[in-house]
Amino acid sequence: MPEFLLRYADARGEMHQQVATAGTADEARERFSQQGFLVYSVKPKGAIVSLAPALTGGRKKLNVEKFLIFNQQFVTLVRAGLPILKSLDLLADRLTDPKLGRHIRAVRDEVKTGALLSDAFRDQGVFPAVYVTSILAGEKSGSLAEVLDRYIGYQKLALAVKKKLIVSLIYPSLLLTMTLGLIVFLITFVVPNFAQLYKSMEAKLPELTLILIAVGTTARSYILAGILGLAALVIAFRFWSRREAARARLDRLKMRTPILGEIWVKFHVAQLSRILSTLLVGGIPLVQALETSAQSIGSKLLQNALERAQRLVKEGQSLSSALASTDIVPGLAVDMIEVGESTGALPSMLASVSEFYEEDVNTRMVAALSLIEPVIMIFLGVFVAFVLVSLYLPIFSLAETM
Repeated sequence: MPEFLLRYADARGEMHQQVATAGTADEARERFSQQGFLVYSVKPKGAIVSLAPALTGGRKKLNVEKFLIFNQQFVTLVRAGLPILKSLDLLADRLTDPKLGRHIRAVRDEVKTGALLSDAFRDQGVFPAVYVTSILAGEKSGSLAEVLDRYIGYQKLALAVKKKLIVSLIYPSLLLTMTLGLIVFLITFVVPNFAQLYKSMEAKLPELTLILIAVGTTARSYILAGILGLAALVIAFRFWSRREAARARLDRLKMRTPILGEIWVKFHVAQLSRILSTLLVGGIPLVQALETSAQSIGSKLLQNALERAQRLVKEGQSLSSALASTDIVPGLAVDMIEVGESTGALPSMLASVSEFYEEDVNTRMVAALSLIEPVIMIFLGVFVAFVLVSLYLPIFSLAETM
């Protein structure tokens, strides 16, 4: 008989993998489901290697806004009483995003062959782990529309927070870019022209002016090589930053950055709390929810911390003590989670943690940016004043001698 690899969670939420023999994948799934297990995937044994991209979440990214629109349309059709396959048929060829449309058509084709909806989404390797796990919970509980509604709510909040942060960063980014452009212009164009003028006048130049002219003429001579070197450094950094060890090292650097490090930590804690709350409300066991959250978080350092916390929860520790042992999650968040555990309201408390830290991140970002803008302006003013004084000192000297 064919052999299948099953991933499932037991009543305690612990994850297991097991090879089982059955006539079909559906038969293997049904057998384990009747034993009270929550089956996450059933694959032929020969396809074990192909599971890796799906479990890691894949490298490709979807357009979040268009994916959100698809889910809103999908849940509307499901609530209207249309079968899942018919709903996918209606949406697959009407999506404006070609990449998303291709994957939805692949999901539809798998569902046509008898695959579960969650398995079909997982096999694409591009959909968020929290989305696939939520659909699995909806299939298990028979409340797919409610699960999709919760996911849409989670995604809307996450998208709103992300957009707010991006909008807050637009003006400082433009200001910094214009400042750097002005500095390059002064150094590589204005200063060398003044150098030519003073050379033709054979004037005796102050030490400050000589230093500035030396910097300007050197920069003008090597500006192309500098741009190419900078581009090479950026490319090398991008390749290096994709390594697992490099990602964790960069996360530690971000976490230790004054002011911004605390904002970075709180942003990821808010994201983690929102994902955990969404999964727990959907009926996902805590251990599996931690595993899915680790796959969904963008920080490698926090992923490693969540994997350690997951092992501690498996050993019987509470979620609050497991997160406290990571030394990353703030004490206030740990205390709030502990209260949620003791009162039996962990999902709602996690939602409160997320709301609190999202608001805190927004407030701190506004405060930090309000400090960055005047610092940039002061630096620019000092630099321009230095250039002007250095360039016009010889002119004042010549005027005095005349």
